[in-house]
Amino acid sequence: MLFAVTDIETTGGYASSHGITEIGVVIHDGQEIIRRFETLINPHQNIPYPIQKLTGITNEMVHLAPSFEEIAAELFELLQGKIFVAHNVNFDYSFLHHQLGALGYHLQCQKLCTVRYARKVSPKLASYSLGKLCAHFEIPVYNRHRAGGDAAATAELLKLLLKKDVNNHLYTMLKRQSKEQMLPVNLGREQIDELPLTPGVYYFHDAKDKIIYVGKAKMLRKRVVGHFSGNKPSLQRQEFLRTIHRISYQQCGTELMASVLETIEIKRLWPRYNRATKGFEAGYGLYLFEDGNGYLRLAVDRKHKNLQAVQIYFSRMEAMNELKRLAKEYSLCHKLCFIDRSHDDQCSNENCKGACVQEETAIDYNERVVTATKQLKQELPSFAIRERSYFNNSDACILMEDGKFYGMGYVPVDFDFSNGNDLKHRLQSYPEYQLVRSLINRYAMEQPETVNWLQ
Repeated sequence: MLFAVTDIETTGGYASSHGITEIGVVIHDGQEIIRRFETLINPHQNIPYPIQKLTGITNEMVHLAPSFEEIAAELFELLQGKIFVAHNVNFDYSFLHHQLGALGYHLQCQKLCTVRYARKVSPKLASYSLGKLCAHFEIPVYNRHRAGGDAAATAELLKLLLKKDVNNHLYTMLKRQSKEQMLPVNLGREQIDELPLTPGVYYFHDAKDKIIYVGKAKMLRKRVVGHFSGNKPSLQRQEFLRTIHRISYQQCGTELMASVLETIEIKRLWPRYNRATKGFEAGYGLYLFEDGNGYLRLAVDRKHKNLQAVQIYFSRMEAMNELKRLAKEYSLCHKLCFIDRSHDDQCSNENCKGACVQEETAIDYNERVVTATKQLKQELPSFAIRERSYFNNSDACILMEDGKFYGMGYVPVDFDFSNGNDLKHRLQSYPEYQLVRSLINRYAMEQPETVNWLQ
């Protein structure tokens, strides 16, 4: 069994945008060093000043160094087929896999992370950084934060861990079906094993226990593990691997409940790495107010937090089309509805009864406006989506009341849905968002057998 103990220095934290400035490889058989390989590399991009201060590698030092392309063939031959070892292995491997792949070399190695291996062999140490581990085990480190020095120190650490590994953790970690090596370096395998195979919402926490990502899953364990599979060189993946320290979760009775809760939690927590649904929300409302002459007026405007809208919409066009429909059906004045903004005194609606020039009284006009808004609200349905829960002996229930999301929870399988108030008492209410509403309405259309219409 041969180990390729590797360390690299780079211009930044993720492979898709940054380059390698130095690499050190120590081929080790578990007892002694077989071969060493070390070289500076010209990354053909600037080395940021903080990294220069940390590593001591400057732009001038790499100016005449070989490019990665020049050493790729030799490096690939050196690594391929061996157990790829590094301290935080996914970082080093992602860079080499990405850069070799760009040149047509498909690197495929078993991986061993000495951080995770040290946690198994010597649990409960204060720190598992390379420097602290070497100090604890009295391993001399020469040329710290340089690839050759750190690779040599990691090789000595590996040799010591192999001797101390009386429970043969190495074999378990290298088994083909083991997911150990792809997990974030600070995340314990036991946290993955605790995840159920049911729908739910999961949370990634950083070192300060702040939630940095929220996701939904049809099967929690399978979805979470999927975040860490492969060797994607993207910024998000690399930062995930570095910053995730803990996973928490909430089980949900159905996949729809998980989708709803995910949206609500993203809106509540605003996690750092959730981007797709942060800004997805209705932007316009249909508002009702009384003007100085006593006429009720309907108007489309941007959504206001502190004003109650008759109805909300994604776009101004959607809201205006609805207002025009009401104006046509109930002979509402285009001027008073702000549909006609011309300077003419009389509006463009041929069915208008003269409210714009006060030929129709406010009492008569307002009666039709109230009827129109009541009809609009009546067109908004009340229904419950009811499905058998995956993880308990109840039915999962999501309630829409007058076209708006009320809440969700669980009811007995023999629960009578004819009593809407009793249903609401059994459910937990949640904030109402247009995206949640759209998710539920679309599901109701696609799965009509799950819908219970309420009076």
